[in-house]
Parts: sequence; C-alpha cells; structure tokens
Amino acid sequence: MATVPLAQAPLAETLSGKRVLITGATGFVGEALLERLLHDLPETSVVVVVRRKGMTSATERVEQLLNGAAFERLRARDGAAAVQALVGTRITVLEGDLDSIPALPADLDLVIHCAGEVSFDPPIDEGFATNLHGTLNLLAAIDSSGATPHYLHVSTAYVAGRQQGHIREGRLDHNVDWRYEAELAAQLRERVEIDSRSAKQLATFSNEAENQHGVTGASSISAEAEKRRASWVAKQLVDAGRERGRSLGWTDCYTFTKAMAERAVEETATHLPVTVLRPSIIESALEQPFPGWIQGFKMAEPIILAFGRGDLPEFPAIPDGVLDVIPVDLVVNATLAAAAQTPEPGTPAYYTICSGARNPLLFGRLYELVREYFIEHPMVQRDRGEVKVPQWNWPGSARVGQLIRLGERAQRTADRVVTHLPRSNRTRDWARSLDRQRGRLEFLRRYYDLYQPYTEAELHFTDNATFGLHQGLHPDDIARFGFDASIIDWPHYLQDVHVPAVVAPMTTLSAMRGVRPEPTRTVVNGASNIVAVFDMDGTLLSSNVVESYLQLRLPELSLPAKAREVSEVARALPRWLATERKDRSAFLRMVYRRYDGASLAELEQIVDDDIRPTMLTRLAPSAVRALREHRAAGHHLVLVTGAVSPLTRPLAPLFDEIVAAELQVDAHGRCTGLLKRPPLVGEARASWLHHRAAEAGWDLAASYAYGDSTSDLPLLRAVGHPVVIDPDVVLSRVARKERWPVEIWHQGTAPRRDETTPPPRTLRAVR
Repeated sequence: MATVPLAQAPLAETLSGKRVLITGATGFVGEALLERLLHDLPETSVVVVVRRKGMTSATERVEQLLNGAAFERLRARDGAAAVQALVGTRITVLEGDLDSIPALPADLDLVIHCAGEVSFDPPIDEGFATNLHGTLNLLAAIDSSGATPHYLHVSTAYVAGRQQGHIREGRLDHNVDWRYEAELAAQLRERVEIDSRSAKQLATFSNEAENQHGVTGASSISAEAEKRRASWVAKQLVDAGRERGRSLGWTDCYTFTKAMAERAVEETATHLPVTVLRPSIIESALEQPFPGWIQGFKMAEPIILAFGRGDLPEFPAIPDGVLDVIPVDLVVNATLAAAAQTPEPGTPAYYTICSGARNPLLFGRLYELVREYFIEHPMVQRDRGEVKVPQWNWPGSARVGQLIRLGERAQRTADRVVTHLPRSNRTRDWARSLDRQRGRLEFLRRYYDLYQPYTEAELHFTDNATFGLHQGLHPDDIARFGFDASIIDWPHYLQDVHVPAVVAPMTTLSAMRGVRPEPTRTVVNGASNIVAVFDMDGTLLSSNVVESYLQLRLPELSLPAKAREVSEVARALPRWLATERKDRSAFLRMVYRRYDGASLAELEQIVDDDIRPTMLTRLAPSAVRALREHRAAGHHLVLVTGAVSPLTRPLAPLFDEIVAAELQVDAHGRCTGLLKRPPLVGEARASWLHHRAAEAGWDLAASYAYGDSTSDLPLLRAVGHPVVIDPDVVLSRVARKERWPVEIWHQGTAPRRDETTPPPRTLRAVR
C-alpha cells in the first residue's frame, strides 16, 4: 500500500462541500454514519440508496429513520421539523437496492458502501448475490454516472479467515477465482432445487408431513410437504455456503463472500481511489449517538442474553482467546477519517478497525464481567423467578458438541413419547417443557456451529495503518472523532453500557409478558352473519368415538353378544388408534363398520331413553356458557362432528345446524356399516364451512370455531376467532405459536341440568 500523507485539517473542513453516497443507511453502521454526518459535518451533503419496503417508499423510510432514537441528539439541537426538512435538501433519497441500483449523481465525491449480507450463514447464492454482485452493481452504477469518487468499501476483519497469529493490514493472500465461485454458487440453487424434487426426497417430505399433519387432510399434507422441501433447499444452500467457505480457509459463507467482494473491488475498480475498511465485531456505541445505542442483535447479544437466562451452561471458547469487539462509533470515526485520505487509484488503502491490537478483551474476562453483571442484576422469568447464571468450566468445543448431540438425541426420544400420550394438562405441560428445552438446544446448536470458529480463533489483528490514521487527526478532532481502542474501559463498557443496553428491551418485554393476559375469547354482539362452529367429542363433551360407539351399541345386544363386542373392540383398538393418527376418516369408517345390522330406529331410541341424560351431564359447564354467550350475541350456532347423527339428538336444541355422520340403512331400516357420505373431518370441515358461508352470507373473518385436536386445524384456520379446547400436543403447540385462546373445559364437574336448556329459538338440524 502506498503511504499517503495525513491531512492535518479538521474533518469538518476537509469534508466540507463533499457529496457522500451511503448504501445501507438503514443498517447499523450506515445509520450511525448518517447521524454523524448530519450532526457533526454540517457542510457535507448525503445521498442514500434505500429500497422501498412494502407500501412504504424509500423517502418515507428515511423520514421514519430520522424520527428514531439514533437521531435524538440531532432533533434536540435543531428541532424535529428542521431534521425532517433535511430530506430533499442535505439528504437526497434514491429508491433502489443492490440488485437494482438507480442512476447515481455525477458529482459524487465519496461512496461509502455499508450495505451487505449480515447473516453469518446465508444460502450461498444469496451471500454472493448481496456481498459480491451487489458490490459489482454499485461499481457499475458509479461508472455509468461519470463520477470518479473515492470508494470506501466496508468489509470485515474476519476476511483473514481461519489463520493463526498476526494478521496484517493489506491485500488478502489467496488465489481463489471469485468469478468462478460466484458462477457455481448461482448454479447450485438450480441443482439443489432439482435434487429436492427427486422421487426419494419428495417421498421423504410427504412422509414427514403425513406423520405430523396426516389427520388434517391431503391439502394440508401437501402444503406441509412443500414447506419442508423449501426448508430442505435452504438448508442445503446454507450448508454449501458454510462448507465451501471453510474448505477454502474462511470461517463461513459471510467471510468467504466478503473476501470475494474485496478481490472483485481490487480487480475492477482500479480507476478509482479505493479504501477497504475492515472492522472486527461491531457492537453498541461507546459514546455517539449515545452510550449503548445499538440496532438489532449483532454477534454477542444472543450469547449474552442466553447466558443471562441461564440457557448457556457451557460454550466452545478459549478463555485466553481474544474476542475482538469494537464499538460502532469508533468504526464510524475511522470511516470518516479514512474518507478524508484519498489514496491513488490502483493502490487501495486498507484499515483494520479493531480493539485486539491495542486493548485485547480475553474471552475469559468477557465472561467474568458479564457474569458479575447478571449476578448483581439477575434476569427475571415468569416461571423461574430470578435466574441463576451458570459457571463455565471451559471444557472445549469437542465436549460441548458432544453434550449438544446427547441432548438432541434425548429430546427426539422424549418428543416421540409425548406426542403419543393421552391428552391431559400434564401431557401439555410436558410438551411445553420439551418445547422450551428444544428451543434451548436449537439455540446452542446454531450458535455452536456459527460461533465456534470465532470463539476459538487465535487471530491477532494489527492496526498500524489505522492507528496512524488516528494519530493524523487534527488535534481538535481527537476527542470528537478519535478511534483509538485503547481508551475503552472494558468493565465500564460491558457492565455500564453494553450489557444494560442489550438487556433493557428484553426486560421490558418480559415485564409486558408478565402482566399481559393469555389470549382470551371475546364474543362480539349484534352481528347476525357471524357463526360459531363447535366440534363435539373432546370439545363439548369429554368423550371419544369408541366410547360413544359402545354406549350406543351395547344396550341392544344380549349379554354374550355384549361380551364378544367388548372383546373384539379391545382387540381392534390398537389398530384403530394407529389409523386415527394418520387418517381420521379411515378410523371413523373402521369403527362405524361395526354398526352393521343395527336398527337405526333402535339406536335413536337408546339415545333418547338412556344416553341423553348422561350426555347432558357430561356437557362441560364452560361449553354451556360459551353457547349461551354466542346465542345472546345473535350468532348462528353450528355443530360439526364426525359422530353418528343419533348421538347428536340430545344436543339438537342447542344448535341452529347440525352436521354429523349419517349411517346408511337398508330397506328394513338396518345399518349396513357404511355411511351415506364421507365423514366431515379435517379439511372437509373447512371446505364445508366456506361453502356454507358463501350460501348463507356468513362473515368467517368475524366468526368463531372451537376444536380440540390436530384434525380441527383447517376448521380453526377458516375463521377469524379460533378457540382451542383441551388440545392434543400438536394443536397445543400451534395454538401457542399462533397465540390462539386455549381453554380447559373438562375438569370433571357436571353442569346443573337447567344449564343445558337453551332459550326458545327456531332450530334447524341438517341431516
């Protein structure tokens, strides 16, 4: 790198009158840079390239940005109206993205390229598309504009890859062909998409979907299978990016594609003055725009929060290894100082912006300081109270990886067991506990895979050129724009600035969750086009199809026939239950085949004489209250059940419509063991509801549905107000994810008989 004399003039003077283009202005570094330019360099104008987001234009996004926390000191000094007035005056907004750069002004003096892929593990084609092709698109747009600005490329110190020892500032030493790698990365998606559609893979996705969602119906299985296929494609491309990067000596796809972008800049921008900026791990602000300012979660935040929650019992790190952290405002200051130093075209300047060279933070010291903070300021969780943070023993990555694998194996086994247990509050509690444990394991696995190369890295960045840049600042700028990392007091920064800033939003959210009630059902009054649809077995009644069959079938049989029937049902039960887990319609048909030869009239008589009183006493009091609320609100009440129609006779006065399984009979009124039409289960219920709503003019978005099993998911999703009753494990998990109300109706308390008597109303039963 050619030695460039350092300017002694203040930055505000050196950059006065300059027109600066910033990409990534809505990102972490870009936002901090924009704020600093507007606040401290009043004679510098800014051009930002910002993409539209949904219905929000680029200009509106910038206006919203200026109302954010980062610009508070600017608004306090100049007034909110004056800050908003900067848009269109000092700030020129260009709507576009890295894959569609708009026409750029011809009078640009500086281009600071902050935008890029920030995930460590993007799909390989997306990593190249953003970090490499986005950079090339920007350089092409600069050339088309006719401008010859000083181009500053924000990269990362970790483009050094998986090296050991001292890493000098300067051009990377590798001979990887970035053009060829980019071409293959683009082709890889097409190849993986083709592989995902092979017969073997499609069968795997379908089988997995059927095992999880088989009872909901074919369409749901197909949708789930396609979702799994897309996830598989994404995972293959993520794995390909990570492994290709590591095979070439980088830690992951992020550092690999960043290194390729650097080489592309070096080879294609030889006619421009070029500066490459390589910050290490960028974290919250030390001072500007205010101490602790941070946008989103960066590298350390998930680890800090997981540790504070007690979810990180160990971590694959070397206690005497350096975790190179640099506050974002020091990165911004170094960027502005570099912008004031223009290298010769064809001789790029390189600056590593880091702390490890002059003020190393050992991982063990970071752990001690963070642990001290959480001991003094423990996080509080609703179900655990004050969380006690773990003590790490630094067992090494191999042992941590082994513990994660053992936990994952135990989790899979426990999950298989709990999903086959009978539904109960205890089963749901176990499932919830397993879900929390799985979340912790998934977190550990993800961050073990991502961060292990960083936390065990033995890199020692040097920053001689960067420190020389700092020393060359005008004396008046040292305090305002300095970036010497040796000034960082790590205990103060971590315990008084950074960790409190990271924890504060989560503490607020946790407090909100602590007072926020669980989702509840609210019945809206006064709309006659609203329907409330109820399932019967497991929802209104704590019964099931097999139990109901025996109640209905046994009374008409002789004593020997009763014994034989019970024995045969018991023998068939395991097969029936296995079928129910895959296909509820087939399960119902298997049970209803046993009605062959029964008199339909006698079955109805048995229901009227014997089952009605028992059934009404088993009707949940909460169910009765719900029915009354909907009736009082003027809603249309519908019972949709897979039970045979005779069993619905006691509930007929409660509903306006009843849709049940209809037994087929012969000329003598005896059941054939077949049904008149397929039973209404799974997706068929949702289909019927949409059809009936179109006929009757029901507003499904304002309507309600009550169900208890996974097979009810299509019905629940068909309305705006789903309510989950005593759910099975799968439905319970969906309800938690979707924040649907969950009610427990069946606690063994029978309602008073008069609670089952509805107000007078003209009712119609659909047969």
